[in-house]
Amino acid sequence: MPHNALAGQAAFNRRQMMAGSGPRQMVENRTIFASHGAELSIYDTFASAEKVRLEAEEVLYCGMISGKKILHGKQHFNSEFLPHESFVMAPGERVDIDFPEATLNDPTSCLTLGISRERLRQVCDQLNQKNPLPQELGEWSPQHDHVLHVFHTEATQQLLVRIVDSFMSNDTDRDLVLNLGVTELLTRMLRQQGRNFLLHCARNDPTLNGLTEVVRYIDEHLAEAIDVERLCKIACMSRSKFYQQFRHVMGTGPMEYLQQRRLERARELIAGGRGITEVCYEVGYVSPSHFTRRFHQQYGVSPRDYMLQHQRS
Repeated sequence: MPHNALAGQAAFNRRQMMAGSGPRQMVENRTIFASHGAELSIYDTFASAEKVRLEAEEVLYCGMISGKKILHGKQHFNSEFLPHESFVMAPGERVDIDFPEATLNDPTSCLTLGISRERLRQVCDQLNQKNPLPQELGEWSPQHDHVLHVFHTEATQQLLVRIVDSFMSNDTDRDLVLNLGVTELLTRMLRQQGRNFLLHCARNDPTLNGLTEVVRYIDEHLAEAIDVERLCKIACMSRSKFYQQFRHVMGTGPMEYLQQRRLERARELIAGGRGITEVCYEVGYVSPSHFTRRFHQQYGVSPRDYMLQHQRS
């Protein structure tokens, strides 16, 4: 579901266009807001279309506001792009986009945030200095071999709202707030990439280091009560070292990570057509109301609304 603030801004842009001569173009009509080191664009599409090319000159962070797109990229990447989802394109990357449902009265809207490579490198350097990865996992660095496509959390959605508000604001602290917001967004992006890499390692080579073994164990026991002491033994670390290392790599503590992975698995199962109550118990929750509350906290949408969204897609 679109967040009210983002959807409201997109609707405001459309009203401004309609009050004048209407949109300049029916497909990917672009409104640009620029500031130091970043460029925000809001795209509205008012008619169905296929194979519309999008190319990234710099790092391009894209967030869906309303409607649906279908993305086609290299290495047979094909995926729907829905509200509350993000995808990130590396410089030089390109995708082709279909707009199957866009109409004049119900347009498809999204935002893109173009960020310089130098800015991304600065954030990588800060992470490598303050939160270095274990030696076996290398350094924090952007991955350039694929499009990163994720269903982002409500916290990231709220961050996007703050960034959009900063671009639109005339406040004297506008640039400072925007700078902090973009830094946080890039940090979240890099952590998600690092987490995806660790999950990949855990599935393919869980003995790479202690953390990959822990991640593998958590994924295989989501529905069970997991004891921190057990995780420390698997990682061959003291409790304090384990918490420090885990938070460095994952950006959160092990128990919160367990809850996040349960909800991620639940989201995948619901999208695949499974019933909500069945999924609730399968991922380890004993109370459907508690499951619904946690799902909404993480994703900003109830399990039922998420299920209906996918039934319509």
